[in-house]
Amino acid sequence: MAVDCPNCRFFGFRGEIFRNKLFDSARMADTKSIGRRWEDMDTDVLVKIFKELNMIQLAPVSRVCRSWRMACSDPFIWNTLDLGHLQSNFIQTTAPPYIWVDERSDRRLTRILRMAMALSFGNVTYMIFHFNLYMKDDHLSYISERSPCLRRLVMPAWNRITKDGICQAIRRWENLESLTMPSIPHPPYIMEEISRSCKNFSQLKVMGTFDVNFAFAITVNLPKLKVLSLRCSIITKQALLLILDSMDSLEVLNISHCLLLETLRRPVRSELDQAILHKGSRIREFFHCQSSSCTTCKRMIEDEGLMRWYRYEDWFWRRDEVSSLDLGDYGKLFDENCVNRLTAS
Repeated sequence: MAVDCPNCRFFGFRGEIFRNKLFDSARMADTKSIGRRWEDMDTDVLVKIFKELNMIQLAPVSRVCRSWRMACSDPFIWNTLDLGHLQSNFIQTTAPPYIWVDERSDRRLTRILRMAMALSFGNVTYMIFHFNLYMKDDHLSYISERSPCLRRLVMPAWNRITKDGICQAIRRWENLESLTMPSIPHPPYIMEEISRSCKNFSQLKVMGTFDVNFAFAITVNLPKLKVLSLRCSIITKQALLLILDSMDSLEVLNISHCLLLETLRRPVRSELDQAILHKGSRIREFFHCQSSSCTTCKRMIEDEGLMRWYRYEDWFWRRDEVSSLDLGDYGKLFDENCVNRLTAS
């Protein structure tokens, strides 16, 4: 099938959703628009149609003509870039960075990021990466240069990202408001850079281990933080008390399904005592759960506090009791069809 346009022709696009919506929109158009050319369709109509396509389908559509190219880059389509389906092919090692990644994974990631950044024209404000995606500094630099309006970021694994790499990216993301990150051994430099560069930063989620050093870095550098989620993490009692005693601006704290320890050196499980619950009650929203009947709490205990997300449902890692940090369902821009196509190529 071919769609004829007086100034250009686009052949061979097989998206049933696209064809059906395009022709439905054309039939519903005002009678005054009869005789208009395809490239003269209202941008709002085109954007609504293109919203139903994934990234691979959008790429050829964007080359049809200038008006379609502009519609394909509309912020309504590219507000969220969810690459949560994308993972690296890797092997854990015993030497730094403790991971080996297949070169094909790196090339695939580079190809996907180039496609996304070229189509989005800097309109991405919310970016999601899988925790088993092992990005390098080059990848991070590439997206930070081309997504200056980013406000929310869900980070991939840290192993191959250097201190200079993440700090340079944060400096470019002046509008960053929310960060979800795997735990990291030395967090102060990241908190310091966020404090210097991101004046509207207000939400942080940490997945992993949260000790007193991490808590101290937050209280010193992000005293006005409003939302903190430590869901499914190992937390030391001293770190939790430091947050509760020092963060006067904190409005939401989530410690649901956490493994609370006296100290990391003496990994004895602790319970939420009345003193902690009383301090938590002064926060507007204080989420906590240590129930023996809770499936997620059981998983944390079975995994000894370091949640093995890969063992569970593919949506499980995306959930959070705090609605503003919950990732919801996977996005359409990079769906499973994209993964299968790019993995096979």
